[in-house]
Amino acid sequence: MLIAGTIADIDSLSKFAGPSAFLTFHRTYAHSLLAALFFSLLVTLPVLLHRREPTEKQTSPLPIFLAALAASVLHLLMDLCQSTGVELFSPFSARRFALDWLPHLDLWILGILLAGILFPALSRLVTEEIGAKSKGPRGKVGASLALSTVMLYLVLRFVLHGNALATLESHTYRGESPRKAAAFAESGSLFRWHGIVETESALHDVQVEVGPAAPPLLVASSRSRASPRPLSRRHPMDFTSSCAASPTLVTSAPVYASMPSSKRIPPAKSSPKSSPGIPSHDRSGSDSQPKAAQITLESIPPVL
Repeated sequence: MLIAGTIADIDSLSKFAGPSAFLTFHRTYAHSLLAALFFSLLVTLPVLLHRREPTEKQTSPLPIFLAALAASVLHLLMDLCQSTGVELFSPFSARRFALDWLPHLDLWILGILLAGILFPALSRLVTEEIGAKSKGPRGKVGASLALSTVMLYLVLRFVLHGNALATLESHTYRGESPRKAAAFAESGSLFRWHGIVETESALHDVQVEVGPAAPPLLVASSRSRASPRPLSRRHPMDFTSSCAASPTLVTSAPVYASMPSSKRIPPAKSSPKSSPGIPSHDRSGSDSQPKAAQITLESIPPVL
């Protein structure tokens, strides 16, 4: 069971082959349901190939296979609760599943498992002191209590994750409602979550506290998005969305060159330099003042 429950992490060795190999193999093929079935059969294979003596008690391979399969699937479920996620249906599907309930290193689960290991040792010392003989396999009670406690802990994390998401989605950020929100667990505290909120124009990094006496949200940082609105398929440059926030419209040379000649703005005529204090006159004799050329959105045809 120990081999079947930990052999899936062999894909972590791909980091020594470079970043590209690590992104390709980490928690992909070895963390799939098909790989869990394969590892369980691999662990059971020595039992099937073992030659038994005539006087040796026969051991059925089915319980060993089921125990190894349970350990492999439990490994996948624990990784599924983290934010990194796993590709459960690899190699048939590259979709990654992640529940975001647990941090990468959960100190609480580590403490529960250590207590499950130390409890049988402490119990054995007590029974040896009083001279009682233990019945049944050693460590069974401690393992059962540790497994039950971990399951209750996962349920608590699930509830707190839902509360953190509800808190993030119930607030506005710089006057904008959230479009998407995600909450990630932190290792040190059950009630502190790291939130990422996407609005119409920015991404917000938020620290959220859940619980009966939770403080208000703390926005750590905000980063503006590159394009506030999705660009149209017909118009490669959406002038309406990109220039709505600015009263000045700046056109580039390629756009001006693509206009029909009838709609181009003629260049300003140069007038002779006049002496200071003497106004310049055109052919009609009226005073002429330089006027800035105005470009409206209607004068710009769609760029196909």
